[in-house]
Amino acid sequence: MQHNLKSIRPFIGSKDFKTSRAFYREMGFEEVLISPKMALFKNGDLCFYLQDAYVKDWVDNTMLFLEVENLKAHLKHLKSLNLPQKFEAVRVSELVHNDWGSEYFVHDPSGILWHIGSFK
Repeated sequence: MQHNLKSIRPFIGSKDFKTSRAFYREMGFEEVLISPKMALFKNGDLCFYLQDAYVKDWVDNTMLFLEVENLKAHLKHLKSLNLPQKFEAVRVSELVHNDWGSEYFVHDPSGILWHIGSFK
């Protein structure tokens, strides 16, 4: 059976909700505050929910893959934001080339690991 899927919106946690909200706004996502403990972050048609909830094992094992069209330009822009200097524990890696494509990594203020990449 064919379903007309429209979106997938993961829920991620945060160690410090206020700091994580500021980080994602700085990263270029638009914030829609849903409640005092939940926000929707979106960029175009892509969205995710950020919760004021922290379970160490959950957050430490959360990874998201964000596919972008121009990976080098995206990394250059993200590095220009100086996020590691503005937010404690944030890291932005260099490009890594793999058999399937390329990616770089961003650790958010809580330790969520973002793989940002493009496929061959």
